[in-house]
Amino acid sequence: MTIRPITAFAQVTIGLGVFAVVVGVNFATSLAAEAKVPVSFSGGHEIGTKDYGRPVVLIAAALEVKPDVFREAFSGVTPARGRGPSRDEARKNKAALMKVLAPHGVTNERLDEVSNYYRYQPQRGELWPTAPATAHAIVENGKIKRIVVTDPGSGYSSPPDVMVKGFQNTEFKVTLEFSKDLKKNGTIAAVDVVSPKKPKTGRSVP
Repeated sequence: MTIRPITAFAQVTIGLGVFAVVVGVNFATSLAAEAKVPVSFSGGHEIGTKDYGRPVVLIAAALEVKPDVFREAFSGVTPARGRGPSRDEARKNKAALMKVLAPHGVTNERLDEVSNYYRYQPQRGELWPTAPATAHAIVENGKIKRIVVTDPGSGYSSPPDVMVKGFQNTEFKVTLEFSKDLKKNGTIAAVDVVSPKKPKTGRSVP
């Protein structure tokens, strides 16, 4: 039986085949080590004690003024308790608001638009317009590499709580982004891993 020597072409072909196998194994190993884990958000609709039931941070951003400016403007408003304001009360309240907001470039029409958008009745279990955010965690070798926000949501007035299955003891920092665009106001710009939560320590009861 005659044994033919391996040609240069055959050597190259075999080499490419081995390379492809090695790359394929490494790629499969990488995929096996890296996984996507769903992220859940809860809350994120807190209101300051001085905001009298209104999402001031959202309203102020939509009006392109600082929250304290809107708080100052609203301090001149006389709420109608348990009823709708009369025509005269509404006129006086609007005048009080515009006295502070107009110098900042806020028009009467824009104030009406924003006010109507964020108007809601909490006593009926209502909330201003919101859209939930969605995200997933990239996990590798038992650690979270990063959080990928797939939908920033909207209407968040405070950073929501973050939960990743299997990482209950991990703390996260949520960065919100505010905008004059009502549909993009109060979105989640980023979620960063801070550190594992430290266990709570308490004194033993004698």
